[in-house]
Amino acid sequence: MGPVEIRRTRYDDPDAVELNDLVQLEYVQRYGDGDLTHMDAAHFDPPRGVYLLVYDPDGTPVASGGWRAQDASPEGFADGDAEIKRMFVVPGARGRGLARTVLAELEASATSAGRTRMVLETGLKQPEAISLYTSCGYRPVPKFGYYRDDELSVCLGKPLPGAS
Repeated sequence: MGPVEIRRTRYDDPDAVELNDLVQLEYVQRYGDGDLTHMDAAHFDPPRGVYLLVYDPDGTPVASGGWRAQDASPEGFADGDAEIKRMFVVPGARGRGLARTVLAELEASATSAGRTRMVLETGLKQPEAISLYTSCGYRPVPKFGYYRDDELSVCLGKPLPGAS
């Protein structure tokens, strides 16, 4: 398999929608329902967000991920947060380091945008996601967002370079 191409795109790009539909199906299989967190394509528009798609050499979208800016709120976010959303790798492309590559790109773009901390919410039924994030330096943080009161929710965070 040749090198992949990472493209910045919009969250409502047809390829992004296709991968989002697949990740929602995976959530249904694991949890019984899709992610009900409010999402809007504009949340990922620079400079307050970024959305990435990874393409195989044949032009097939195989991975996605984005971040959106968050600031102090009753939902538990802090000023300077960059919330990771929709990290996903299609099953046939897993095990190739694509999620780690997307995560590094997201962290770099959030740092460049002046964000001070990456945060994410995942779930106990996604042990491979928890393993990825903890191996990349993410640690438990107080729960935030739509699922903050859900017993299956796991919230992780990581200070970005230059954060005080």
